[in-house]
Amino acid sequence: MCRNPDIHPQPNVVRLCEEGLEVYRQALTKGPLRGDVPDCLIELGLLRPLAEEPALVVAVPPDIASSELRRPIERAVLVQQHTIAAIQEALSAAEDIYRDEFRETGQAVRLLRGIDVIQAALRQARDTCVEEVITAKPGGPRVPEGLARALPHNLTMLRKGVKQRTLYQHTVRTHGPTLAYIEQVAAAGAEVRTLNEVFDRLIIYDRRIAFIPEPLLDVNSTAVVIEHPAIVHYLATVFDNAWHRAEPVTMTPQQARPPLMTDETRKAVLRLMIEGHTDAAISKRLGISTRTVSTHIKKASEAFNSRSRAQLAYLLAKSSIIDDEAS
Repeated sequence: MCRNPDIHPQPNVVRLCEEGLEVYRQALTKGPLRGDVPDCLIELGLLRPLAEEPALVVAVPPDIASSELRRPIERAVLVQQHTIAAIQEALSAAEDIYRDEFRETGQAVRLLRGIDVIQAALRQARDTCVEEVITAKPGGPRVPEGLARALPHNLTMLRKGVKQRTLYQHTVRTHGPTLAYIEQVAAAGAEVRTLNEVFDRLIIYDRRIAFIPEPLLDVNSTAVVIEHPAIVHYLATVFDNAWHRAEPVTMTPQQARPPLMTDETRKAVLRLMIEGHTDAAISKRLGISTRTVSTHIKKASEAFNSRSRAQLAYLLAKSSIIDDEAS
């Protein structure tokens, strides 16, 4: 068999079989041959009928046979190359315009590397902010040292009349340092709300410049700075939608701290469990400890009288508890 895809990877090209090689040798040594010859010799152009006597076939040098086989393919390739060149030429003018425009707006999205560089960019944006700063800070309670550094700057901005809205997760409602910070900025006019949902870290100044961590790199040392109006508007809208769903943090004189949204947090834990997340993943996403996650799941298991995590997920999916929370 001259055509065998198991032997030759290119099915459009026949291979020389052993019989064909031997017949080709005979044609070279003995001259023109008569009778049946292997198909591979004819298809590859190594044997060709004599013009004056078609019943006889004569050997053709391999380089000539190769040239004859390649010529139509090379001609077709050349036509395609000319087509490609014509397409490039037709679009060259548009490409020049596109590149010029990109050069003018290419700084609308930048990647900053290094904590010092990021902090410098944040200071610059903060110092030039005149209307509003909105911040989304997931991950649970804030680091006390970070809160202490941020407090004087935020109080200064509030005294200048800059509005501030900050979104946390529910778990900050039990963290003393975070609550003390909230109490001070709220007294100066800032608004703070908490949400049980998962959201991304975000800072936007005057709805003109946004800072978000680079998700594929180290969030502590890389950040994306966005100044493209459409993208900043989109991010601000995402924040606004989350803000409307969040619960305000208010502390009256009779309250040492705002109430913890236990039911909301438990529903968030159970929803993530149904989606297949591990306790560790749920803990990270909601900013609570793995022990707290286990406690919420345990209490739900007791309430539903379930004997396994899988059974609990099934019973929760059948119930209206998670659906009610989502709506």
